[in-house]
Amino acid sequence: MQTDYELIVLGSGAAGMMAAIVAAREGKRVLLLEKLSSIASKLKATGGGRCNLTNTLSNEDFMARFGRDGRFMQDALTAFDHKALLAFFDGIGVATHAPDGYRVFPTSHSSATIIAALHEEMLRLGVTLLLGQKAEKILINAEQVKGVQTQNATYYAPNVVVATGGLGYPVLGAEGDGYTMAGEIGHKVTELHPAMMPLKTKEEWVKNCRADTIPKVELRVNLKKHKKLKASGDLIFTNHGIRGPVVLDFAREITPLLDSYGEVPILLNLTKGLNEEQISAHLKKEVSKNPHATMLEHISTLLPEALSRELCLLAGVNPEEKHNKISGASRAKLLQILVWTPLTVIGHDGFRLAMITRGGIDLKEIDPKTMQSRLINGLYFCGEIMNLDGPCGGYNLQWSFSSGALSGKLLK
Repeated sequence: MQTDYELIVLGSGAAGMMAAIVAAREGKRVLLLEKLSSIASKLKATGGGRCNLTNTLSNEDFMARFGRDGRFMQDALTAFDHKALLAFFDGIGVATHAPDGYRVFPTSHSSATIIAALHEEMLRLGVTLLLGQKAEKILINAEQVKGVQTQNATYYAPNVVVATGGLGYPVLGAEGDGYTMAGEIGHKVTELHPAMMPLKTKEEWVKNCRADTIPKVELRVNLKKHKKLKASGDLIFTNHGIRGPVVLDFAREITPLLDSYGEVPILLNLTKGLNEEQISAHLKKEVSKNPHATMLEHISTLLPEALSRELCLLAGVNPEEKHNKISGASRAKLLQILVWTPLTVIGHDGFRLAMITRGGIDLKEIDPKTMQSRLINGLYFCGEIMNLDGPCGGYNLQWSFSSGALSGKLLK
């Protein structure tokens, strides 16, 4: 059987391009197949086009943010962490910086800079790039990879890296091809859910609070079996629900619960972690300073005016009433709502607006030291196709680059 290449990479995202570059730098003959007419469509949209490449956390802290499966990436990060990534980009002419000391961007703040540099490096190394080639089947024989079949051709190689991504943003080519191909040759694919996306709420008052970003919000699930699920960060109200970093991060926990329960009650602390006693003390101080002010004016010292008004109404309190005109029971209810504001998540826009996918190839079937399949020799996985996803802030992109770099080293 003829072998045209030593490695075939499926997908031209961050993981796939990194795998191709690392393998080519080690002298391998590499073919990269991309089903779309251009490379890196999803990478182009990353971070609103600004391309948050990674962050400055230590490897230990970085892994912790991925939850209980985070340690799976230890070998990949040891071999290629954020420092190695930045050195890599510096070596191909891309300057980077961390304006807030945490998130790292190209100094151009444009994903086009990253894509152009990766593309140029692949060309320099002699990687064969074929566009408009949709892989349909991974060819194996006696538990050994033999090549890839596309819709109109067959390519042979003893190694295949699957970097086809997840199901998020299907308009950018995400159709789950890799899951299907892996499943056909015996790999287990876990349940797949959209993640990192806005959420829709039953309550309509949220649309009146769209003008402001609420910082340091704590969000938690109000279901008996899932009370341990919580997150914190900035939140933005929308026409139909909520978004912002804390929501994008927490959506991965909410979407499976929606499938189980239909709707998910949540609680929000919008007052930067203040408890009932602290809020009460704050309001008493405000009332003593300005006894003629309305309740709306007092609450607005804690929160934006539009949100303060809605929370008063939610508690059955007239926002224009003075503090001493409001009953003790109404004040108590308002305090409770200020500490934990209830909302009900009822839906989302599915994979159409999901930045990442929760779920993927079962990690138990992948060797973390190499990214090679434990079932089939010469088959490697990297990036989002695996059952491992992290929060906003450069986590998922760093993981794509790290796993891509490790898979590109190959065992052969």
